[in-house]
Amino acid sequence: MSDYSGFWVFVEQIDGKISDVGLELLSKAKHLAEEKNTYTAGILIGDFSEDEAGKLFLHGADKVFLFSHEKLKNYYSLAYSKLITSLVKREKPEALFMGATPLGADLAPRVAAQLETGLSAHCVDLRLGEDGILEQIVPGFGGTMMAIIVCPEKRPQMATVMPGVFKKEEFGKNKGEVVKEVVNLSDEDFVPRIVEHRVKEMKTVPLEGANVVVCGGYGMGSKENWQMLEELARILGGAVGATRPAVDEGWAPEDVMIGQSGKIVRPKLYIGAGISGVMHHVVGIQDSDIIVVINKDPNAPFFEVCDFGIVGDVTKVLPVLIEKLKERLTQ
Repeated sequence: MSDYSGFWVFVEQIDGKISDVGLELLSKAKHLAEEKNTYTAGILIGDFSEDEAGKLFLHGADKVFLFSHEKLKNYYSLAYSKLITSLVKREKPEALFMGATPLGADLAPRVAAQLETGLSAHCVDLRLGEDGILEQIVPGFGGTMMAIIVCPEKRPQMATVMPGVFKKEEFGKNKGEVVKEVVNLSDEDFVPRIVEHRVKEMKTVPLEGANVVVCGGYGMGSKENWQMLEELARILGGAVGATRPAVDEGWAPEDVMIGQSGKIVRPKLYIGAGISGVMHHVVGIQDSDIIVVINKDPNAPFFEVCDFGIVGDVTKVLPVLIEKLKERLTQ
């Protein structure tokens, strides 16, 4: 194991724009590397210049491995996995992190399989144990507790992490080593190919940037009741989120789901209505400044993590809350 060193991050890009999740992971990797007295590296694949790759230094990279070619602007699973695998085998990093995004969910297991190493998916934290081995934290056993996953006998240790779990930091560093790698690929490496990439325009406040998030769960009862959440969010200038059961019922689209398998949010105010508060959801909102919970079950787990709790039927509490807020705004 002494042959392996360094905490690496695959920095995802879409249409030439570097995604925040890669920079968030670089920031976390920087702290882990400092704790273990090693280095941090980013892998950047696309159509980039060395100056553009150098932007990763600001967010914690000590070194950047750059694969730059016009054909790599779009994601190709075979090409990307081949380049990363060959690089990792040559350089032997101790750990490799990727975003738990649609791209990462396709790429990470391909790379892990080729490297014959383990992969922990949808982690909510990364830390070093007393023995210096990376501990990968995921909600386990139905969301009732946190599970610690370790990979003591294989390297690199691999993990995917949801966007928003870690904060994107700036370290005041603008210099480092950019290693421009040779792109040695064949036509067979570029199939299957992307035909079209579409970006969905959001007409409402995006969850990730909202100062106020109003979230509903199965306890909302129906699609008709869901409209109360939307009205409350409009009054507060916030965004509406949902839990997995509410999405499964068709009350909200999947792209507003919050939690381990959804989005991570850090609003100034989070209001959870009709949500029991299992760990899978709590990990998505636990860094909110103020957490308010409304639930008719006084023993709901959510009351253990909230700042303010209201025990009551959401269908009766929300109309009163909406009315009071409207009165306040007209004063």
